[in-house]
Amino acid sequence: MNERGGTAVVSTDTDTRNTGTDTDVDTGTSAAEEGRTGAAAATAEPVPARRWPRVVAAALSVVLLVAGGVLFAQGRALRDTPAAANRALTDGEATTRVAGDVSNALGKVFSYSPQATGVTKESAKQLLAGKALQQYAALFGQVEKQAADQKLTLTTHVVRAGVTRLTDDSAHLLVFLDQVYERAGKPATTAAAQLSVTAQLRDGRWTVVEITAR
Repeated sequence: MNERGGTAVVSTDTDTRNTGTDTDVDTGTSAAEEGRTGAAAATAEPVPARRWPRVVAAALSVVLLVAGGVLFAQGRALRDTPAAANRALTDGEATTRVAGDVSNALGKVFSYSPQATGVTKESAKQLLAGKALQQYAALFGQVEKQAADQKLTLTTHVVRAGVTRLTDDSAHLLVFLDQVYERAGKPATTAAAQLSVTAQLRDGRWTVVEITAR
């Protein structure tokens, strides 16, 4: 019985050792595999983590460069448009000045009385130039005679002068006038007129160079 017991004991010890060995090996292998897996994961994960900021930064740089190029092109196109070059849309002071100078000139050259046609003629020489002065001089001879014969007085008021285009030295205007005609012994009559006017800046003053009736 002791031998059987001894055998049983030995058998039991051997099984116990085998069991322990198997358990240790299995546990060690699992730990090693987990260690390798963890190391691989630890090695693999930081790579994208390091690369993403650089990729994102590069992409943002490209986007910003493209956007900057588009905005520069658009800004240049806007600066080159005729609207941007028209100071009548951006410079209120200059627009008011040219409208005032032209209104004053037209009021003087288109107003006369039988006794003061010479004054009107001299004003025209100072306030008109180019084609406008040539046309005026050709017509005013007839007007001067008519004013003397019919005792005609003409008074012109500029109702409105709109500057349609303005550059540093030229301007285009649309001018609305009221003209009052008075003849000796007759009631005064009023007529409206509309003119397209071109003016040039000469010696610091706007001078009318072309007049077209509309």
